[in-house]
Amino acid sequence: MKIFLKILKWFLYFLLIPVSYVIISLIFSYITVNKTKPGLEKNKEIFLSSNGVHLAIIIPINNIGNELLKDLKYTQNTKYLSFGWGDENFYLNTPSWNDLTFGNAFKALFLKGSTLIHLTRYNHKRKSWIKINITETELKKLNKFISGSFKKGKNGQKIILQNKGYSTNDDFYLAVGRYSLFDTCNSWVNKAFKKSGIKACYWTPFAFGLMEKYKK
Repeated sequence: MKIFLKILKWFLYFLLIPVSYVIISLIFSYITVNKTKPGLEKNKEIFLSSNGVHLAIIIPINNIGNELLKDLKYTQNTKYLSFGWGDENFYLNTPSWNDLTFGNAFKALFLKGSTLIHLTRYNHKRKSWIKINITETELKKLNKFISGSFKKGKNGQKIILQNKGYSTNDDFYLAVGRYSLFDTCNSWVNKAFKKSGIKACYWTPFAFGLMEKYKK
């Protein structure tokens, strides 16, 4: 009986970790920072997209500064560029949820793996995107944050992984930072908004945290 109670106690302790993580995540996701201030001229637009799990920032190519646009692959027909950030192993070995394995998920969440920027090119706007109007200053800060997330080579160039995209419309670039439970693909997007002065969560590892801030 004593052994059973001891096992039960340790099981409850172990269970407390993910439960605490979820509760704290929900609380911090609910807290809003950079609340909209009246009177600001929000004449620039960006978009927020989610596949249900991963967030991405989409910017019209005309709103992308030269520093961020430098070294990126796009064509004359490209109208929008989407930026996502995430674990390198997970990105390259899990192109769809059907490819998800326990090993890849465990490595991404607990081993602080190297990261990539996922760049996707679009010729047309998608209905599922959420439009967000921001100021010129916020747009410049957002450009700077995303540009700073790319790992640079010796000559300052962004480093592309050749022939690693899922299709002809996307590519991967080396990124700075390490992926973990506390620095997820979604917290990167949220951090980009926070640093740029755009409405965001205090912190969130989940896609719905930020999406809820912009639901009409």
